[in-house]
Amino acid sequence: MENVLRPLIVIGGSVVLTLLVGWLVDVMLRRADSRHTETPLWGLLRRCRLPLEVVLCTALLRATFRQAEIGVLEDHKTGIGQLLTLVLVGASAWLVVRIATAVVESSYARYAATTRDPARVRRVRTQVALIQRVVIAVVGVVAVAAMLLTFPAMRAIGASLLASAGVLGIVAGIAAQSTLGNLFAGLQIAFGDMVRIGDTVVVDGEWGTVEEITLTFLTVRTWDERRITMPVSYFTSKPFENWSRGGVEMTGTVFFHLDHSAPVPEMREKLHAVLLECPAWDGRDWSLAVTDTSPNTMVVRAVVTAKDADDVWTVRCAVREQLITWLCDHHPYALPRISTAQAAQPPGEHLPPEEGSARTGRG
Repeated sequence: MENVLRPLIVIGGSVVLTLLVGWLVDVMLRRADSRHTETPLWGLLRRCRLPLEVVLCTALLRATFRQAEIGVLEDHKTGIGQLLTLVLVGASAWLVVRIATAVVESSYARYAATTRDPARVRRVRTQVALIQRVVIAVVGVVAVAAMLLTFPAMRAIGASLLASAGVLGIVAGIAAQSTLGNLFAGLQIAFGDMVRIGDTVVVDGEWGTVEEITLTFLTVRTWDERRITMPVSYFTSKPFENWSRGGVEMTGTVFFHLDHSAPVPEMREKLHAVLLECPAWDGRDWSLAVTDTSPNTMVVRAVVTAKDADDVWTVRCAVREQLITWLCDHHPYALPRISTAQAAQPPGEHLPPEEGSARTGRG
């Protein structure tokens, strides 16, 4: 009878105690979350209940499984202890990552709720994402190292590994030169405020929005929903356009190549009317002016503003479409055309039609 009760008490008691502690911690975190609504930290920490229970249960079993005296497992106590140790190390790393993620996400949420500058919010979001990845990588490496050191063979070769660490470090540095360059470039982007998640950029002639930044690569989502993935070292070694740098407001231009007889004042009034009916226009500024001429046409430039790159594209398309339609309907003579009439002669000079036509053809 004792051979049955002892394992049940040891294993069942560990499980029951684990569930009880997990439930108590969850209740306390729920109450703290309801009292402190200004921060989401306590609600985020509730995600740590499962890894906490795994850590607690594994630790209890690791400390008491020898007292269970299970006959079938007597010859495998060493292996079971080793397995429980590995599970305990892995669960502890899981718990640390969950706690660190909760703290970082809570800090970002509070900062985003109290900051009105979208550029600063995107910068902090980029830094938070990279910090989380660094923490996960460091904790993972430490956990794997701790697991390996639990094996006697690994401890035995530790001295030889330390003796050859210098040579191995040099070889690894040369072999991983590109990877290390991207790693440091990722940290430089995160804390140098060069580019942030949500920024509108132009790289290699492609216009898009920065969707993801990791320690080694960066993903840009283009306007047609393609994803361009490139190493982060690209942004530290080559020039690129960042339309969100210093603010998301944008100024766009629309060019019209028209005949010299185009009614510019009426076009200016029509442009203003079009902008007043366009929801994407932010009302900051607008203008229309003749910026260049050629022997056959003149260049009319319309300047519009919008709150971001997407809206400025919408405004430009609306202005271009509606002004061209208006010119076709009301002022078709203003559209560019190829003149086939005889050239006008200077005053006092009268040439025969044949000679005038020949001179026009040569000119």
